[in-house]
Amino acid sequence: MEQKIGIALSGGGARGIAHLGVLKALEEFGIKPSVISGTSAGAIAGAFYADGYSLSEIKNIVEKGDIFNLSNVLIKKQGLFSMKGFEKMYQEYFPNNSFDDLQIPLYVAATDILKGETVYFSSGNLSQALMASSCIPLVFQPLHFDNTYYVDGGVLNNFPVEPLIGQCDIIIGSHVNSLRKEVNEIHMTDIIDRSFHLAMSNSVRNKINSCNLFIEPPNMSRFSIFEVKKSDEIFEFAYNYTLNLEKEIKQLILPPQ
Repeated sequence: MEQKIGIALSGGGARGIAHLGVLKALEEFGIKPSVISGTSAGAIAGAFYADGYSLSEIKNIVEKGDIFNLSNVLIKKQGLFSMKGFEKMYQEYFPNNSFDDLQIPLYVAATDILKGETVYFSSGNLSQALMASSCIPLVFQPLHFDNTYYVDGGVLNNFPVEPLIGQCDIIIGSHVNSLRKEVNEIHMTDIIDRSFHLAMSNSVRNKINSCNLFIEPPNMSRFSIFEVKKSDEIFEFAYNYTLNLEKEIKQLILPPQ
C-alpha cells in the first residue's frame, strides 16, 4: 500500500522560495506529497505546487514580482494596503479559483483575529484563503469575510503541521526561518521579522516531534522576507541542504507492503 506523505510549509516571505528548493530535492528522491499544509508564503508555494505548476514555473512567477510586489495592492485612507489587489492576480493563475480543482489536497492556515484562533481552509474560494493567510498585520488591512476578520496565519501558527496529523503515514516539515541565536548588529527593517520569529521559535520547536523529517536550512534569517532578488541563492541553498539529507530521507520511504 502506497504511503501517504504530508508536508507542512512554514511562512517566511521571500524565504518561502526555499520551499521550492526543498520540494525539488524531494522530487529527485522520488517523493511527492499527497497532502500539503501551509501558512502565508508556504501556503502560496503549496497552492501553486498543488495545482500542478512546476517548481521552475513557480520560481519564475515569484521572480517576476507578482507575489511580493506592493504595486499589486491599493492604498486606503487608513494608510494600510488592501489584500484585494492580489485577487485578480491569483485568479489569473487559478482560473477556477477553487480548492476542489487542485491536484493535491491543500490546507491553508489563517488567523481569525476576532476569535483569536487559527482557521484551516481546505475548500471553497482559493484566492480568498491565500490572501487571508498572507495578510501581514500593520501592513495590510485585515481581510473581511464570513463575518470575521483574518490576518496572516503566522501570527498564531507559522508551521501548520496539525492538519496532517492522523491522516498521513509520513509527515515532512519545511521550516525556512532559522535564526542565528545571537547577532552583533541588526538593521531596523529586520527587527520586526526577528522579533516575530523569536516569539514563534518555541512553538515551532514543540512541533518537530510531529514530523518524521524536519527540514530547516540553517541561518535563513540572513535573507530578508522581501529579498526576492536573492531567489537563486535561497533556492539553491535549500536544495543543496536537502540533498545532503539523503540518508534520513531514504530511511523514511519504506517499500510497499
